[in-house]
Amino acid sequence: MVKFLVVRFSSIGDIILTTPVVRHLKQQVEDAQVHFLTKSAFVPLLEANPYIDRIHSFDGDIKACISDLKNEGIDYIIDLHHNTRSARIKFSLKRMDFSVNKLNRQKWLYVNFKLNRLPDVHMVDRNLETIRTFISEKDKGGLDYFIPEQERIDVSSLPEAFQNGYIALAIGAQHQTKKLPVESLVELCRKLSFPVIILGGPTDKETGVAIIDNLPGKTLLNTCGMYTIHQSASAVQQAGVLITHDTGLMHIGAAFNKKIITIWGNTVPAFGMFPFRADPSSVQFEVSGLKCRPCSKIGYQRCPKKHFRCMLEQDIDAIANTANRLFLTTAR
Repeated sequence: MVKFLVVRFSSIGDIILTTPVVRHLKQQVEDAQVHFLTKSAFVPLLEANPYIDRIHSFDGDIKACISDLKNEGIDYIIDLHHNTRSARIKFSLKRMDFSVNKLNRQKWLYVNFKLNRLPDVHMVDRNLETIRTFISEKDKGGLDYFIPEQERIDVSSLPEAFQNGYIALAIGAQHQTKKLPVESLVELCRKLSFPVIILGGPTDKETGVAIIDNLPGKTLLNTCGMYTIHQSASAVQQAGVLITHDTGLMHIGAAFNKKIITIWGNTVPAFGMFPFRADPSSVQFEVSGLKCRPCSKIGYQRCPKKHFRCMLEQDIDAIANTANRLFLTTAR
């Protein structure tokens, strides 16, 4: 038996981007046992993954975490986070390790000097590069996301108007500069010709309510703060089209090979985090020609330039028209 420890602490999207690594290890390495270390909050994302043998949760106590891992007999560490915390784990376990190249220098040049020296390589392929020693070839699969049976949304339980198909609109993101403002979301929903399920976490609930309140008579369903991440994933899986910011539900949509419309604000697809092997008809929207983009590799709570043009100047008409067109071409 060969024991691998895959390390990725956060976030939802980043963890989903690691799923091809665990699949390749489990399917191509004889007698592989795959362990995964992540923060406690993200354990539910991986519990139904059949390619992971054991999940280790990190709750902030690094010493206890290392003590537990020392008892597992790990052979190799696949470090897909590559920060000081994962470095401490590698140093303490004293096992052969392989770390992802996060291209931080190239990202820094792009953010600070707008010099794009990034290779045209998706983050998934950079993750897979860490295990090239162990696998013979990359498979043709995309991302993996496994929904526990009890968390699946039964479409027949939705309001009747949504049972024959709907557009999923993911309005959340970890940082404000990745999100359309409320007024733009209202305008977008007004122009969508089909039922819309609004997806988001508890912090997005107020925005969802505002959209509903501003569009009386529209066929909208606000699930923000009501669905678990698995239930939101189930809603995405069964949607005709997904409209989303650069966020975790974007990667979940890619895992289900959905038609995805991605709206980019302060971040850029060139970072290598765009939807991996989504439906070929997927479309990305960004405001080109802005000298301030990208302003961060992650995001801010407010626009550092105070104009927020990267979102305020999005072509809402084009986004809505594209969503309506893609929805009509979806078999339902």
